[in-house]
Amino acid sequence: MRRKELTRARDLSEALEVSERTIYRDIQDLMASGVPIEGEAGVGYVLKAGFDLPPLMFKEQEIEALVLGARIVESWADAELSAAASDVIAKVEAVIPERLRGYMANTALLAPAHHYMEPVTFNMAELRRAVRSHLKVHFQYRNAIAEDSQRTVRPLCIAYFGPVWLLSAWCELREDFRTFRLDRIENFEVRTDRFPPEPGKTLHDFLKRDQTWTRRSGAVQDVEVE
Repeated sequence: MRRKELTRARDLSEALEVSERTIYRDIQDLMASGVPIEGEAGVGYVLKAGFDLPPLMFKEQEIEALVLGARIVESWADAELSAAASDVIAKVEAVIPERLRGYMANTALLAPAHHYMEPVTFNMAELRRAVRSHLKVHFQYRNAIAEDSQRTVRPLCIAYFGPVWLLSAWCELREDFRTFRLDRIENFEVRTDRFPPEPGKTLHDFLKRDQTWTRRSGAVQDVEVE
């Protein structure tokens, strides 16, 4: 609602993937609780400026860091995360002082979309959901010497080592931590069974290891993976 002067219930329902009836009900609840929304069904709604966040005071270097980080995510991440990065910039632009908006819009730090990245054939948003929700995932994996195996793992974190994305996980087949290149994963599936944090199998335990990620020769392609 900050990105438009007038927002229709239809637009909100499409963006949030809920019914327009749900939007009408939630808008009424928000208005009743004191959120400064004006408008009516069939016309649209306006969120008054200044609600929720006070004016944010950034240094020039902080704006550059924020914009560059968001632009990298927009260019290198999946569509869902890219859209989220764009929304973050729009929300910040809506609340920072006027004198900083031009500087933010014209920050000369770019992350061009035309770069090489090993293609990932499944929806990375589903993998991120599995990491957040502590859900096991199953997939077929082809290693560096073209050997296939079936893996069920506890996904712990996702990392980007251009031009490849990596998944670090506790592997039930190996009974140890393993790191997988996402571009070598096929038939990806998020399972319904959750995994609890167990001593020795957590992200904290993985990150404590001496060789969490290694590069044998410094080349991106040589990130040590399963």
